[in-house]
Amino acid sequence: MELKGKTKDSANNTTFAILLALSFIHMSNDTLQSLIPSVYPLVKNSLHLNFSQIGLITLVFQLSSSLLQPLIGWYTDKRPQPYSLPLGMCSTMVGISLLALSNSFGMVLVAVFFTGIGSSILHPEASRLAYMASGGRTGLAQSIFQVGGNFGSSLGPLLAALIIAPYGQFHIIRFTVLAFLTILVMLRVSRWYKRNLYRLKPREQSVVTEVSQPRLSKRKITVTFCILLILIFSKYFYMASITNYYTFYLIHKFHVSIQQSQFFLFAYLFAVAAGTFLGGPIGDKIGRKYVIWFSILGVAPFSLMMPHLDLFWTCVFSILIGLILASAFSAILVYAQELVPGKVGMIAGLFFGFAFGVAGIGSALLGRLADNIGIEYLYFICSFLPLIGLVAGFLPNIRKKRE
Repeated sequence: MELKGKTKDSANNTTFAILLALSFIHMSNDTLQSLIPSVYPLVKNSLHLNFSQIGLITLVFQLSSSLLQPLIGWYTDKRPQPYSLPLGMCSTMVGISLLALSNSFGMVLVAVFFTGIGSSILHPEASRLAYMASGGRTGLAQSIFQVGGNFGSSLGPLLAALIIAPYGQFHIIRFTVLAFLTILVMLRVSRWYKRNLYRLKPREQSVVTEVSQPRLSKRKITVTFCILLILIFSKYFYMASITNYYTFYLIHKFHVSIQQSQFFLFAYLFAVAAGTFLGGPIGDKIGRKYVIWFSILGVAPFSLMMPHLDLFWTCVFSILIGLILASAFSAILVYAQELVPGKVGMIAGLFFGFAFGVAGIGSALLGRLADNIGIEYLYFICSFLPLIGLVAGFLPNIRKKRE
């Protein structure tokens, strides 16, 4: 893949080689991260953990990958750091290695902490790179970047079913090879980043001139951000219930094996990856508000019915939920970046960080609830979360002009 390009190219050209490289990087990062929830059934049995401890593992991982993101985005908006991506992946590689060797609850917490640090660096920086390489097609660029991550998240359960479940936790160490290969790709992308920093200023200016609706007041922007964060809460709290506890739900209710449950989780996460690509381009054409509205509220009929279905229809409905729900984040992120031009990294860090933080806190709370009320009743309660998507009706319309 040729990543060099010409430094005198117009900032309005979409650089697909870079976008595809970023998609691969995101895929690798999220594949490695998705190994964490994928091995929960194994470590729960081997270390004799309860659901509250499983939730705490997710909380530590998500907090380490969320709290630093807005700060990193804010700092690198002012002082871009082209070689921060490979440094972040080095932290992830350390975390994955420690996870393979973990023989205690405390060591698992340390492992997921290092893995999360890598993610906190990657998301704001790679999101800025996608913005730089978009050539004005920000929704499409963000979708290409996001689809790699969600596809990687879907691979974790599949790889866990094929490699880790049959052979044991130590074989997580094999995935350090993927981390090393990703570092090599990151080094090439970082060199392009360094040569093309001039793209940042023209892109920021172009966003200001492209927004066609009247400038929103600071109060309106603040209210809009609050609505977007409420929607992120609804989406990621509900997704935490599936990503972290879906396998336990299937094992408990339908008596499937650990390996079979991983295949069902893969089907859901693969649907999330497929749905991710749709949100950005559709939002570029019809407006992001409508994509956000449909992708969150549209899940409600399926989520409300899923706790009452048999195994086959539970799998089918989980796939439909993944397809519909996944399109929201790309649309929400680009919508927010258009509200506050010139703060690409900070906005990306804020929204990625908030999403991961909500997922972590949600997982911890859901684990405690599962211990107290049971995994099946937990899913019944969570099925109402997508109804929060009704607040999307209060978002102002933002449409962009094309040259």
